[in-house]
Amino acid sequence: MTLWVFGYGSLLWNPGFDVAHSEVATLDGYARSFCMRSIHHRGTEDDPGLVLALDETAGAQCEGLALAVADGHEDRTLDMLRERELISSAYLERNLTVTLASGTPVSAVTYVIDADHDQYCGGLALETQAQIIACAVGGRGPNTEYLYNTAAHLTEIGLNDPDLDWLSARVRALAP
Repeated sequence: MTLWVFGYGSLLWNPGFDVAHSEVATLDGYARSFCMRSIHHRGTEDDPGLVLALDETAGAQCEGLALAVADGHEDRTLDMLRERELISSAYLERNLTVTLASGTPVSAVTYVIDADHDQYCGGLALETQAQIIACAVGGRGPNTEYLYNTAAHLTEIGLNDPDLDWLSARVRALAP
């Protein structure tokens, strides 16, 4: 049985595990947004950045990639993902149904935001997000890099996210 992982942010361009194949997929009931303060990877505790998370939202849909883990790499992949994604417990690991572009539903390991966690910051205005992203830097590098890579990869695979496109343009105007 194939282990699937749903990528909607950095997993799109930096999965960090052996991907056998990938397919565009849709997750119902969640919206991709910069609703998580990053205190490790793209910011610090003193100067948090922002990273994307899936915020449970009635009627929403998030398009991303379903990533099929290479056979024999399942345990190693889950260990790596948990170390990376659950670093501060702001994400919750869920097995959620995503629908592949082919129409097939599959269960995928998906990291969603814990709206009760203190790193949750849903509802920030796009301009506020841009101001934060333009300046923040964390252990994995500048927050701008995270935004630019994610927006570019979404475009590359034919997915449209108007908020990320707007943020990319605005942050490029703001960033030093």
